[in-house]
Amino acid sequence: MDSITLFCTGALLAGGLYWFVCILGPAEQKGKRAVDLSGGSISAEKVQDNYKQYWSFFRRPKEIKTTEKVPDFVDTFYNLVTDIYEWGWGQSFHFSPSIPGKSHRDATRLHEEMAVDLINVKPGDRILDVGCGVGGPMRAIASHSRANVVGITINEYQVNRARLHNKKAGLDSLCEVVCGNFLQMPFPDNSFDGAYSIEATCHAPKLEEVYSEIFRVLKPGSLYVSYEWVTTDKYRSDNQEHVEVIQGIERGDALPGLRSHRDIAETARKVGFEVVKEKDLAKPPAQPWWTRLKMGRIAYWRNHILVTVLAALGIAPKGTVDVHEMLFKTADYLTRGGETGIFTPMHMILCRKPEVPPPKTS
Repeated sequence: MDSITLFCTGALLAGGLYWFVCILGPAEQKGKRAVDLSGGSISAEKVQDNYKQYWSFFRRPKEIKTTEKVPDFVDTFYNLVTDIYEWGWGQSFHFSPSIPGKSHRDATRLHEEMAVDLINVKPGDRILDVGCGVGGPMRAIASHSRANVVGITINEYQVNRARLHNKKAGLDSLCEVVCGNFLQMPFPDNSFDGAYSIEATCHAPKLEEVYSEIFRVLKPGSLYVSYEWVTTDKYRSDNQEHVEVIQGIERGDALPGLRSHRDIAETARKVGFEVVKEKDLAKPPAQPWWTRLKMGRIAYWRNHILVTVLAALGIAPKGTVDVHEMLFKTADYLTRGGETGIFTPMHMILCRKPEVPPPKTS
């Protein structure tokens, strides 16, 4: 092989590798590169051990249904998956109905904007994002509404990522991020003009506990909207395939246990909310939310090869391959849940905290 042929072959391989890693590899928002994959706040040498620890929770199912154990369980999960989510999915860790003619990014943004439109906030209002992740919804909502958004997430690594993205987007004056447990929020009573949660409260061991906290920090008369992960009226607990799908979703998404759609409004009323509206946003005429998962199968295999190579070279932590494989299997369970109609990630409930009753006259 002459030198020119060798040079051209080398250039082609280098160009292909660059295209594979830097063009195809990053997430939609270009916020995370494959070579920067990490275990969040977990040191690289402990990622594999923490992955094994995460799975050990499922061998002790009673522990993941207690308030005391769940925060560590969820924190471990998001340390493991945050970089992979950003790299392969984007900065908004949730689903949205497909919209003909719109990109996934636009459909996601519109789904987020709808949440803040439902709670009727004004520019300058102070609203709460319950379970904000790395802040994709927060930034879309702040930009759309010009409200001041305070996000809370239990994962310190996500706090740092969200603050970095907020600053890059020029929205750090409107977006504040707090590290904390949404079951015990560090906010005073009656301190927010509205609140929302987008596919986040499913991580609570008991929905009543997080709804009670949201109720406490909202001002009287304020609205709260949540997009909940639930089983639908098509789910049958005596159907083995249904049970397998739901358990697969729970294991792959750090869920103490999926709730029935029947439980949501009942829980909201129990803590004192008035239920204004309830609707499964995934039902027709909405377009399927799971098509994005099916369309991403080729991207998954491409990314899995890349993650495997990076882990073998010591660039990505050991255990990253296992985490990536877990998320692919979970995507299959989510797709099956959507196609059969037994699961929805967007059961919307809109609630109001009642106005303070007038004082009694003697």
